[in-house]
Amino acid sequence: MKKYAGFGFLLALVLVLAGGRETLAKEKEDTAIHTGVYADEIELSGMTVTEAKQEVEDYSRELAKETLTLKIFDQQLQVSLEDLGFKCANPDVIDEAAALGKKGNIIKRYKERKDLEHEKKIYELEWTLDSALVRDFVNTECIKFDAEAEDATLQRVNGAFQIVDGRTGTKLDTAGSVQKIMDYIESEWDKENGTVELPVETDYPRGSKEELSRVKDVLGTFTTSYTTSNGNRSQNVSNGAKLINGTVLYPGDTFSAYEVVSPFTTENGYELAGSYLNGKVVDSLGGGICQVSTTLYNAVLLAELEVVERSPHSMIVSYVDPSADAAIAGTYKDFKFRNDTEAPVYIEGTTADKHITFTIYGEESRPASRTVKYISKTLSTTDPGVVIVPDPGQPIGFRTASGAHQGVQAELYKHVYVNGVEESVTKVNKSTYNASPRTVIFGVAGDEGLSAELQAAIATQDEALVNEVLASCLARMQ
Repeated sequence: MKKYAGFGFLLALVLVLAGGRETLAKEKEDTAIHTGVYADEIELSGMTVTEAKQEVEDYSRELAKETLTLKIFDQQLQVSLEDLGFKCANPDVIDEAAALGKKGNIIKRYKERKDLEHEKKIYELEWTLDSALVRDFVNTECIKFDAEAEDATLQRVNGAFQIVDGRTGTKLDTAGSVQKIMDYIESEWDKENGTVELPVETDYPRGSKEELSRVKDVLGTFTTSYTTSNGNRSQNVSNGAKLINGTVLYPGDTFSAYEVVSPFTTENGYELAGSYLNGKVVDSLGGGICQVSTTLYNAVLLAELEVVERSPHSMIVSYVDPSADAAIAGTYKDFKFRNDTEAPVYIEGTTADKHITFTIYGEESRPASRTVKYISKTLSTTDPGVVIVPDPGQPIGFRTASGAHQGVQAELYKHVYVNGVEESVTKVNKSTYNASPRTVIFGVAGDEGLSAELQAAIATQDEALVNEVLASCLARMQ
């Protein structure tokens, strides 16, 4: 009896499994895409939506291996579609394909299925690119073929101007190129390697002989001396003048001293020399370049061009009056001015006998009876004081001192005269210069008793007392 019961159980299990397979097969049949349905050339017959979408994804990956050739001017650049974010633009068309013959009223479903028996239904796949990736590629790789126009300019030879003709350039239309690449893939591409000629523009140079011929008058000139400078600082001043010399600014152009004279490297002609840093004088590449920008600043003031940016030094300088300086420091202090005249201007920078001169040429529009003068007014001063420092690395008797810088608050005023009579006074700027104390260093290495005595005197910060104690110590050491 048990034998038949076991047999009955197995038979029931077989029937259940068979029924399950039949149910799954039925469900597969109900959800499978009808025979005769295609996505492009992919036959979707019998596939589920998931299977069909995976097939389209695999198809997309294969197509993404195709190469697009971009023609730029007379150059060619190749890029894979994959690198441009190639993808199917209408993956939801698979859902539509799967619903064919299965949705709507019975007549509609019947008709759609009968139609498939006579003619296959092809759903067209659409393709697109990632516009951000296309834009990045155009703006990084394609623009490398640009050839910028060179503006017509001037050279000053033996005291006379010579006009140097400009050169026409070519420039890629980046926005138009992105759009053309996108349009090609979305509307014209035939699923094979393709070629797109990118749109370019002519980049015309500025300046004509007539316009540059207007540069003939001295608008402002200024000279400062660097006769006390050592060889390295003198080299830096001369190099800065040379880098600026010959600059032509068209109407509306803004000049940045930092952009023109940087980078501060030996390759760019600079040496180590003293410069201000955090209230101290330290050696740095390009030390002395601020005298270049300061001299140019004063020439610009006399030419009455628009000053866009100017900063004072952290401490007072000796080669111009307070408030008449213009510092350059890193990228946070720059001297900038704009050519706000209606004609080009030419900047001449020269050095001779340790004097630097900047002369700005242009077209004079100011009346001959009008003159300007800039006068510095000191508002207050701060005594820098003295700091006395012991140096245990130097013997008793060693003494060295650095110069002090007085703290100053000052203003610069512009005085305008017509026929020798003062017409107006305008404040140009207000500047604050930090005080920097005179630092005196005394050696304290040697006899412990004498050293202790000298260090006690140094602690009072009374220079006269320290000198007196030092003299006593030296006398006893003999």
